[in-house]
Parts: sequence; structure tokens; C-alpha cells
Amino acid sequence: MEVTVGTLIKVGATVAGGMLALSLATSTTIKVIHFATEAKRKSEAKPCLGCKGKGFYICKLCKGNATIQWSPLYDPIHINPCQCPTCDGHCIQRCLNCIGKGYY
Repeated sequence: MEVTVGTLIKVGATVAGGMLALSLATSTTIKVIHFATEAKRKSEAKPCLGCKGKGFYICKLCKGNATIQWSPLYDPIHINPCQCPTCDGHCIQRCLNCIGKGYY
């Protein structure tokens, strides 16, 4: 029995194509199931009390200013305004109670 290079290429392409098709079908099925369960959970869940169902609130570190006063020294002579590390200068942060979903 003699195996040619063409036969090996065809077999390899068939196996690779099957693996790709299986991967695509699996990932699509997982996304559909996740979407359905999340929609059901959202319709039955209570809104978050921390963010009042919005998923975000004003940054607690910079209080919505986008900058904080910072100095590397213990007894500062000069204080530098720096971008807020919590909200990255966007003035809002994701709710830590509901992880930004707006519901529990």
C-alpha cells in the first residue's frame, strides 16, 4: 500500500476542516445559550441598588473630576494633578456590586 503526498494533503485538509467546523458550531452554540440565560436572568433579576440599575456611577476616588492630587513625597512641597487610576479619566467607574450589568 503506497501513500502519496496528495492523499496526505487531502486527509489533512479534511481533518482540519472538520475541526474548524466543530469549533465554529460549538462556539456559536455556547454564545446562543449564554445570550438566552442572560436574557432570562435580566428579566427576573432585581436592579442593583449601588448604581440604581445603570451599571456605572461617578468615580469615588476623583469624584468625577478625572484627576487626583498626588505627590511621591510624604510631606509634599509640590502636588501634581494626575489622571485618576480608578476611572482612567472617564469620571465614571463600573459598579462593583453588579459588575456593570445593572442587576443582581
